[in-house]
Amino acid sequence: MSLIQTAERVSHVEASDNYVYQRSLFAYAEAAKLVGGQVLELGTGSGYGIEMIASRAEKFVTLDKFENENVAALIKAHHNIEFLKMTFPPLNGIADNSFDFVISFQVIEHIKNDTLFVKEIHRVLKPGGKLIVTTPNKKMSLTRNPWHIREYLMPELKALLLQDFSFVKTLGVYGDDTVMEYYHANKKAVKKITRFDFLKLQYRLPRWCLQVPYDIMNRWNRKKMLHSDNEMVAKIKMTDYFLSEAGNDCLDLFYIAEK
Repeated sequence: MSLIQTAERVSHVEASDNYVYQRSLFAYAEAAKLVGGQVLELGTGSGYGIEMIASRAEKFVTLDKFENENVAALIKAHHNIEFLKMTFPPLNGIADNSFDFVISFQVIEHIKNDTLFVKEIHRVLKPGGKLIVTTPNKKMSLTRNPWHIREYLMPELKALLLQDFSFVKTLGVYGDDTVMEYYHANKKAVKKITRFDFLKLQYRLPRWCLQVPYDIMNRWNRKKMLHSDNEMVAKIKMTDYFLSEAGNDCLDLFYIAEK
C-alpha cells in the first residue's frame, strides 16, 4: 500500500487530508440516497465509502487496479461485497445490462480513453440504469494536477456523457463558509509556491516529470496548513458540503446520467 499512498489517494486516517476526505465521503453519502439493486463502483480507493453503498445494495461490486487490506476486511464482514482487481477500461468480463447503478468518484480525470470509459459504463448498465460520477470542476482548480490526464468544464463533461446516455442531470458539490475558508487559505498557499514558476513550466512540461514533485509539494502543503491552523482543517465535516445545480463555483461536478 505504501507505494500508492500519494496525495491523490485520499486517506481517512491522515489528518491533513480532512478537507478532501470529507468532500469525497459526501459523494458516497449522496449516492447512497439514490442507489439500489446491483451496484458497480469503478475506483475503490481506500474503501472508505464501501459500507455506505453496500448497505443500500443487493450486491456491490467494486473495481480497482490496486488491492487493499481495508477492502478485504470489509468483504469478510459483508456478504454482498465483491472486489475485482482490474485496470479499466474496458470492463473485461462484465456482462452487458448487468447493473442498476455505476458509481465512479474522482476517477474519470485519470482515464486516458474517457470515451471508451463512458461507453463501457453504458454497456454494463441495465436499461434505465444510472451512472453517478464526480470529478473536479476545472474552473476551481488551483493549479495543474499532473496526475490528471484532463479536467472538465461543466459543458465538456455533459457533452461526453451525452454521446452515450439519453439524459444527464448536472449537479455540483459546494462548500459552506467552513469549507471555503480552507479553500481560500489553500489557494493563497498554492500561489506562494507557484509564484516561482516564472516560465509556467507546470503547463509546458510533460505530466510524468511533474507528478512526483507535485505530489511532494501537495502533501507538504496540506501538512503545513494543518500545523498552522489545526482547527480550520479539523472542523470540516461532511455536512459542510451540499449539492446544487452545477455552476462555475462548484468544487466538483456531480453528474447523474441515465441510460
